[in-house]
Amino acid sequence: MFSRSILRGFASELRFAAPSSISAAPLPQRACLHQTAWLRTTQQQSQSQPHSPNPETPLGATPRAQDTQPETQQGSKAPSTPTSTFNTITPQTRADVPIQKQPVAPTFDSPLEVTKSVMSNLPHLAGQSPHYVVAELHSRPYLLTAGDHVRLPFLMPKVKPGDILRFNRASAVGSRDFTLKGAPHVDERLFECRVRVTGTEAEPLRIKEKTKRRQRHTKTAKSKHRYTIMRVMDVRVKTPEELLEEGAVVVEDAEDTPKIEARS
Repeated sequence: MFSRSILRGFASELRFAAPSSISAAPLPQRACLHQTAWLRTTQQQSQSQPHSPNPETPLGATPRAQDTQPETQQGSKAPSTPTSTFNTITPQTRADVPIQKQPVAPTFDSPLEVTKSVMSNLPHLAGQSPHYVVAELHSRPYLLTAGDHVRLPFLMPKVKPGDILRFNRASAVGSRDFTLKGAPHVDERLFECRVRVTGTEAEPLRIKEKTKRRQRHTKTAKSKHRYTIMRVMDVRVKTPEELLEEGAVVVEDAEDTPKIEARS
């Protein structure tokens, strides 16, 4: 058996005599293989992409970011979309209102009967503008002239902004010096009063606490009413010529017929 010191010396002699085949540096054969593969791929790429001797644009002039919209040809033009125009002018008279927005004309079984006194004074009333009308809506009188804004004390159902309404119940129609009083109402074929619905308006929120006697429970009631807003478009009195064209009949004066009174 050899001692440990003899074996250690023998191993050191072998290490110095034959250098180790494993080293940290890469082998020259492996380096040549890698270099050959890199040269081969470079040659294939250069053959697939032909190189022009005189390029049109230099490499530095190529834009980095492209436009999102494609370029159109010079001969072709982009189609222009038609722009819709809306009429924002508020109509002032009945002639400015579309036909589909105008109210339906009422039908009557008998012709209009006008007394001689009303027919004689009607030109003075019709020729003196502006006119006013005391219209009644749900048994409430409203003094209206052209251009007034009216807020009804309720929300009128089945109406939309832009609708044209006709107030046909009035107790009086007049001007600065003349007044046509009805008995009790003026015939709606003698005048025209048209209003336009402009929208709705809401009041502030109301909160009211309710409680009963000898009870701790308190009930809270909340309410927020909405009202219909209107604008008077036209108030006018028809002339005798218009009434005769519509088929009016002149009758004698009576006690229960409308009369035109002059302001003294």
